[in-house]
Amino acid sequence: MPRDPHIPSPLERRVYGTLGLSLLVGFYLLTGLTGHEPWRGDDARYFGPIYAMLQGQDLLFPAIGGLPHPDFPPLYYWLGALLAKLTASLLPAHDGARLASAAFTAMAVYWTARAAERLYGRPARTPAALLTLGSLGLVLHAHETQPLIALMAMLALVLNGLSRVIQQPVGGSLQAGLGSALALLAGGLPGLLMTLPLFVLVMTSCPECRTPRASGSLLAGLSLAAILAAAWPLALHLAEPEMLSLWLRSEWHDLTFRSISLAELPRLLELLSWFTWPLWPIALWALWRARKRLIELRWALPLLSLLISLGLLILSGDTSPTAALPLLPPVALLAAGGMPTLRRGAANALDWFAMMSFAVFAILVWIAWTAQAYAWPPGLARHIARISPSFNFPGDPLQPILGIAICLLWALLIWKLPRTPSRAAANWAMGMTMLWSLAVVLLMPWFDYGRSYRSAMESLQQALEPHQAECIATTGLPDGVRSTLDYYVGIRPAVTRDGTTPCRLLLIYADRRDNPPEESEAWQTLWEFRRGGGKELEIFQLYLRSDRD
Repeated sequence: MPRDPHIPSPLERRVYGTLGLSLLVGFYLLTGLTGHEPWRGDDARYFGPIYAMLQGQDLLFPAIGGLPHPDFPPLYYWLGALLAKLTASLLPAHDGARLASAAFTAMAVYWTARAAERLYGRPARTPAALLTLGSLGLVLHAHETQPLIALMAMLALVLNGLSRVIQQPVGGSLQAGLGSALALLAGGLPGLLMTLPLFVLVMTSCPECRTPRASGSLLAGLSLAAILAAAWPLALHLAEPEMLSLWLRSEWHDLTFRSISLAELPRLLELLSWFTWPLWPIALWALWRARKRLIELRWALPLLSLLISLGLLILSGDTSPTAALPLLPPVALLAAGGMPTLRRGAANALDWFAMMSFAVFAILVWIAWTAQAYAWPPGLARHIARISPSFNFPGDPLQPILGIAICLLWALLIWKLPRTPSRAAANWAMGMTMLWSLAVVLLMPWFDYGRSYRSAMESLQQALEPHQAECIATTGLPDGVRSTLDYYVGIRPAVTRDGTTPCRLLLIYADRRDNPPEESEAWQTLWEFRRGGGKELEIFQLYLRSDRD
């Protein structure tokens, strides 16, 4: 008797079950995480505090090149430094530090999935994990040095803890309290503002949570959050009170002095529309179906979390993609609640859209590779040469072989994928993993060349060899440049005061928006390095003062 095609075989249950999901998460997180230099932007910037901690410096308050860096408290940097230390014999420091992003992303996926199971039942657990992996906004930031990943994970921990309160009041409340305290240590005051109001929601909107045992447990969780959250500021006050004042001023400024204007709202909507795709259409469907039951905890908890996170995003005035990372856990929860009830036609449309979209993007990645390998198509090849004028294509024969293998494996997995309610979510997760892996295999050398500062720092180090005893000043460097200068060259330039400096060497940085300074009688160009081209042009110049007076 032929087997019912809707009943998966034992092998299919393993491949598409918990084991397969775990392998998919691991493959997604580890591919492209190591094997490249710190990249321009956040990857280089946020490695700076980790490198300082590896030197035994600035352990309580993050710093880059000796200058305080109050963007984030030290939770992410502590884990990054620990992992870099543990893997020092296997990986360079920057690769080991980047493992913290994989760890926090795995935590976020796990706790989001567990919260979905408790709020909506077992059928929502797997879609929650798959949809989080498949979101367009997560993939790049999960593979760079990014402290906001830690805040995203701690928010997922709080949501998971509060979702347990009905069945396990004590364990759930204490877990949420721990998550709230760690949210402060991960993201500062916004971390507390994202999490503490959720305790009040659970206390007021959940009838089962108004029993003496549940209410007492929630109060115990809040107390734990308050006590643990105060530990780091108190330690900082005792050790470096001026750093605590700097951090509080920075937090207050970020929360009160700039918010998104009406003119910037279209940009924010554009960001949210692609960053949380394909989660938000499913989340809207779930909210529509539950529109008469939104006061229930399973809908009110992620919805309030989403509104608070969105409100803080608007209040901060930050429309960069990284600022939207804390939105992913609540949106993924809402989408997971709606996935099992998605109409068959909508689920099939989302399924086919995923397959077609990732197939098209995979073809574009292959075209980008052929432009490097064979200068075809000519227009794209000229564009690549313009923005990376000195890039030499490595010509590794394994690149196309591995790329073809990745595409064939993806095609085989989606062909055999069982038709279950989570099929569309699985297609998005597998498609995103395939596309990222393909880009890493085919384009990583070009990415690394175009976004790394190693060549510039090595050239600068050679130029400085005759001037080892001289101090260096700068008019101001981007955080990422200052971080890599400290990492590769071991130099922490002094900042000029009122346009003057006692140093005889002056390092100037300019990008395409700036006009680099010209030589004068007092300052002569000692070294110049141009990195990239077009919109990616960066210019480094080292000047030597001709007189000592």
